[in-house]
Amino acid sequence: MGHHHGHGSHSHVHHTNKRALLISFFLIFSFLVVELIGGILTNSLALISDAAHMLSDAAALGLSLLALKIGEKQANETKTYGYKRFEILAALLNGVTLLLISVYIFYEAYHRFFDPPEVMSFGMLTIAGIGLLVNILAAWILTKGDTNENLNLRSAFLHVLGDLLGSVGAIVAGLLILFFGWNIADPIASVLVSVLVLISGWRVTKESIHILMEGRPVHIDLQEVKSKLVSLSGVTSVHDLHIWSITSGFPALSCHLVVHSRIDRDQVLYEAKAMLQKHFGIQHSTIQIEGEQSKKCTETDTCN
Repeated sequence: MGHHHGHGSHSHVHHTNKRALLISFFLIFSFLVVELIGGILTNSLALISDAAHMLSDAAALGLSLLALKIGEKQANETKTYGYKRFEILAALLNGVTLLLISVYIFYEAYHRFFDPPEVMSFGMLTIAGIGLLVNILAAWILTKGDTNENLNLRSAFLHVLGDLLGSVGAIVAGLLILFFGWNIADPIASVLVSVLVLISGWRVTKESIHILMEGRPVHIDLQEVKSKLVSLSGVTSVHDLHIWSITSGFPALSCHLVVHSRIDRDQVLYEAKAMLQKHFGIQHSTIQIEGEQSKKCTETDTCN
């Protein structure tokens, strides 16, 4: 079904991904504390906003680690899907926090535009320069993992690349203040970085709410799923079709298939499940097979 790696290969990749995420997480988290303190000491809003963006990186890396860890945890009688949804709740909290941080930075920058304060440009440059090196190192470590196949790792990698821009913005602002005395460069850089924070926060919040609302995974076309199910031999119609995500990268489906009375129902079920996995990556499907004479959906049923 598209997976040809042995168990040893899978566990090796899993271990490599976890180690890459763990090292990057500690690097980013340690530096964001340094950058936040440095931003307060040097009076640089650009550094504080870059620290906020690094917080989004640390949260993304932490969530990716959590997702890998949760994947190892077995389901139980009270949590039949395990604790996979916890990743989405944490992502929602992360997204809302980022939105609030970006609004605060905009508010601070607004006041600084009218009265640009003195900024310790040399200290700001030093911290921003170290931040750039930390991000380059974290990005390099993440490329050692499976950034092509693993969505969690890829999103964490993109977060770190985005933060590189924040460090570059703080460095440019520091240079403008050092050589030209343009203190207004600090709030301008902070606004540019907080736009990145706002975009990241909005995207994470929107995707989290979509999953919590049992929304259809964006990469799966409902009508295409319907037509492929109906095209299976012996299937006459599909109803009560629902597609949702348990967590990111874990789509699930349930539906009723109406089949000809003389058809082999076990064969239809096997073909339907194989097709859903091959074409749509849906490994978790619950399918009810019905004969043509079975009672049709009533208005009180949630059918579609």
